[in-house]
Amino acid sequence: MRLLIVEDEPKVARALREGLAAEHFDVVTARTGEEGFFEASAASFDVILLDLMLPKVDGLEVLKTLRARGITTPVLVLTARDTVEERVLGLESGADDYLIKPFAFAELLARIRALLRRGRPEQVLRLKTGDLDMDLLTRQASRAGRALELTPREFDLLEYLLRHEGHPVSRAMLARDVWKEVVRATPLDNVIDVQMTRLRRKVDAEGRARLIHTLRGVGFVLKEGGA
Repeated sequence: MRLLIVEDEPKVARALREGLAAEHFDVVTARTGEEGFFEASAASFDVILLDLMLPKVDGLEVLKTLRARGITTPVLVLTARDTVEERVLGLESGADDYLIKPFAFAELLARIRALLRRGRPEQVLRLKTGDLDMDLLTRQASRAGRALELTPREFDLLEYLLRHEGHPVSRAMLARDVWKEVVRATPLDNVIDVQMTRLRRKVDAEGRARLIHTLRGVGFVLKEGGA
């Protein structure tokens, strides 16, 4: 499951990211309302954790804009504002749930899972294009009905490509979102290229139509057809 955390407090964001990653969630963080809106608009997420008190563009404005753009991803608002009026405003602006700070991590986890169960399971739990199928709950992938024997890293890599189907994915994006490496002394480019080669051998093997394509100087893209 892929989560977006929009939180400007570094310690809170780090604690949430580490805790949720330990529960096997794929976590992306944003520190401003503008960054959060960009991430939510550019990629697919299963749940968004949204702080209300953000610099420049506040959380309510982000939420209203997302809903106005037709983005229906479940949103769990996290805030220190605990008045009934604030809760009503958040819910009326499009929030799916509301959690007051400080909160227990166990309660946050329970609410996230409740939103996942309540959401669109056919979209949340399964990804598919052509004859490629990924079950995110069992973490099994198949092509033309035949199981793909993927390592955990290969599964995460393929999921990321499929979530960005038809759109270029750079090595920097993969390093940040799949490998979780934000800052490194040396780039992960060689490691990524090796993993991509191994993944391509499994996904595009046995005369199957190629799905994973290399974009020279850009990165990779998963799509049907093309060179």
